[in-house]
Amino acid sequence: MTTVNPTSALIAQLNQSNSSLGNSSSTSSSQALGSVTNTSAAAMQNNFMTLLITQLQNQNPMNPMDSGQMTSQLAQISTVSGISQLNKTLTALNTSLSGSQSMAAATSLIGHNVLVPGNTLQLTSGSPANAGVTLPQAVSNLTVAIKNSAGTVLNTLNLGAQPAGVVPITWNGLDKSGAQVPSGNYQIVATATQGGASVTATPLSSGKVGSVTMGSQGASLDLGTLGSFNLSSVAYIQ
Repeated sequence: MTTVNPTSALIAQLNQSNSSLGNSSSTSSSQALGSVTNTSAAAMQNNFMTLLITQLQNQNPMNPMDSGQMTSQLAQISTVSGISQLNKTLTALNTSLSGSQSMAAATSLIGHNVLVPGNTLQLTSGSPANAGVTLPQAVSNLTVAIKNSAGTVLNTLNLGAQPAGVVPITWNGLDKSGAQVPSGNYQIVATATQGGASVTATPLSSGKVGSVTMGSQGASLDLGTLGSFNLSSVAYIQ
């Protein structure tokens, strides 16, 4: 009669998972680690006991399992359980470190202006207003229209050819006649073309980071009247 060592079966399963950790890149390693920790210690112990009971029920009465062998297997399953718990601890530590790094990066932005998705342009008397546009590709011509709350175009910035990526914009607060407009919030509408074809141009608003909070979605930046934005929403640091 063929018997199966229950601990060996579980260790083989664990080793197969661990081998995927050693043969993966840093990104896929994290995924492999998650797959290992998904098998809880309790589930592994239940599998072990099921295999052990089956082995006892089907053992040769004339040659029963050695008590020393059973003790050895019980000791091994404790080791397997410990490895599973260690993997969980490492996963929790990795999550904690990622959160700490995110928080450190976010707090370093306090006092700085950043560009985030939005079409609001904030003008303060005596200071130029900043904004931006994100381009998915290089364009032959980029124009930005500045409108008031009524939708009237006050001025148009002709920025010409621009590369792909974030294009910072500065407006001096003058309308098309050269007159200074009052402080307040204005809107920007970006239009881009390449070889006569329209290209999507996404506007960006500028805001100063006043504080940082840490939530379930990661670090959140308080940009005053613009609201709160996740750190991942920052497209450019001014």
